[in-house]
Amino acid sequence: MTGAGDGGTTVLGDAERRMANGEAVAGPATYGVRSEQDLLTVRHAVRAATRRAGFSIVDQTRVVTAASELARNAYVHGGGGTLAIDYPTRGDAVGLRLTVTDDGPGIDDVPTALADGYTTGSGLGHGLGGARRLMDEFDIHTEVGGGTTVTATRWAVR
Repeated sequence: MTGAGDGGTTVLGDAERRMANGEAVAGPATYGVRSEQDLLTVRHAVRAATRRAGFSIVDQTRVVTAASELARNAYVHGGGGTLAIDYPTRGDAVGLRLTVTDDGPGIDDVPTALADGYTTGSGLGHGLGGARRLMDEFDIHTEVGGGTTVTATRWAVR
């Protein structure tokens, strides 16, 4: 799906259409994160993706929570961005990879930003570090003045 952030209709993308038909998926589904409505769209899309990937209800909640935190950070601190959902595989395991990108100011001190209690706003300071704990793999690429990309993957246990 692609969400244009215009409050309009979300269009079923090629990757999601093929996944729904039981076909292999080569590319990610990408959503714009430019409004409060986009945050809701992302949560719904990630929830649907976790179901398609075969996640337990507990892992669905973990991934949706992480996605919500990462998308909100891109929206609030990065001035908007995108969230891509991909389905990596390793052996017979399927995963869900979230890639959240923004063109904001970047993070000048990643270890501090990942620490519990750290916040640049009015939040509780659990967002980035909490998202990292909810996922199996977590990577941040950031450049001060050049934006941030967070890639987080959770593997379905079957």
